[in-house]
Amino acid sequence: MKSLFLLTAAMVSFAAFSATAQTVAPANSATTSSATKEMTSAEVRKVDKEAKKVTLKHGQIKNLDMPPMTMVFQVRDDKLLEKLVAGENIRFTAEQQQGAFVVTAVEKVEAK
Repeated sequence: MKSLFLLTAAMVSFAAFSATAQTVAPANSATTSSATKEMTSAEVRKVDKEAKKVTLKHGQIKNLDMPPMTMVFQVRDDKLLEKLVAGENIRFTAEQQQGAFVVTAVEKVEAK
């Protein structure tokens, strides 16, 4: 009887701890810095500097749980937008911010 009580208490404690851990720091939290996100390969299809948007044909974006596709992203940082040229291959990170998908970092891939 005593061991049943201890087992029940241990299970309740573990469940409470697990629930707390999940609410404190989810893996895909928007507070995760872009420096810790894995970069995704992409081809720049179109750059619209006036609208601050870029069309990318990209691979899987793990932090957004997004499969490979071609889509339009917002670019809120003008310095990043200046680096983008249609036809180039890049690696990038993106986040969902205020309901929009936003490119947060870019690096050019050297041609082989």
